Amino acid sequence: MIETPYLLFLGDAPDALTAKVARGIKDWRPEFAVGQLRLPGCKADMGIADLTIDEAMAKGARTLVIGVANRGGVISERWLEVLTAALEAGMDLASGLHNRLTHVPVLASLAAAKGRSLHDVRVPEVAYPIANGEKRQGKRCLAVGTDCSIGKMYTALCMEREMRARNMNATFRATGQTGILITGSGVPLDAVVADFMSGAVEYLTPDNDPDHWDLIEGQGSIFHPSYSGVTMALIHGGQPDALILCDEPNRPHMRGLPGYKAQSLEILRDTALQLARIVNPDCKVTGISLNTSAMGDDEALDYAAKVEERMGLPTVDPYRHGAMRLVDGLS
Repeated sequence: MIETPYLLFLGDAPDALTAKVARGIKDWRPEFAVGQLRLPGCKADMGIADLTIDEAMAKGARTLVIGVANRGGVISERWLEVLTAALEAGMDLASGLHNRLTHVPVLASLAAAKGRSLHDVRVPEVAYPIANGEKRQGKRCLAVGTDCSIGKMYTALCMEREMRARNMNATFRATGQTGILITGSGVPLDAVVADFMSGAVEYLTPDNDPDHWDLIEGQGSIFHPSYSGVTMALIHGGQPDALILCDEPNRPHMRGLPGYKAQSLEILRDTALQLARIVNPDCKVTGISLNTSAMGDDEALDYAAKVEERMGLPTVDPYRHGAMRLVDGLS
């Protein structure tokens, strides 16, 4: 059990997207975030108080959470001074990076000496089965994106919030480190051995009531050369009844790959639907979720209206404007 509240460590994040773990916690569990700690040169800002470790402890912080998801998921040597200082002060550490806290000798030995806990949330804790492809009772909705870090988790969380407000039977299913830190449970899918990824998604979304919806957190993109495998596992293991297409307008290229341009919503619709119908012939694309955080209010509404006219699907920024129409599209 990870103790709250958190001090969000942004390290030397080169841009806001790199700090998406911290952003997710701040946006969805603001009561957990007492402040942020940034190194010189950090380009990310959660808009909350910058605190030292001592100041955060005085405000009740119990765990320092590494709030960045850098390429490769590594713990930088530049961070070690802060991480060791947090342990010395009496905080636990939590991380969703591939490079485990428990595998860093100085942190492991210091945590043991101080009686502190190291939480590596990107470590599978279940012996997941190989997928069998059998149809399960209940309904499932999966967010798929034109690229990585584009709003798939926010889409699922926004839809769950709206569905619960309507007293609908719905559950957000976390598949990445940020979702797990927000909800306290889930499957760290990109850390599961490849042969078992689809089975892990089946395990995460088991038989349920006929009217129950699993809102599955999407990962990666079927078009991304680095991360398409995890997306395929979600599509085939999730057997979605509904797909929500996610996009961020005007991205210059795919995340981390300047030589690759993001694909269009039309290509995403046609490709993802064809793949999903392998395991669920009745799957449909029911809506479009836009990340318009870089746009002004009028520009965002105008852009959404144009996409909706072009695609013929309910189109909204669910975090900015609400997920009502995306939920309506499920019926």
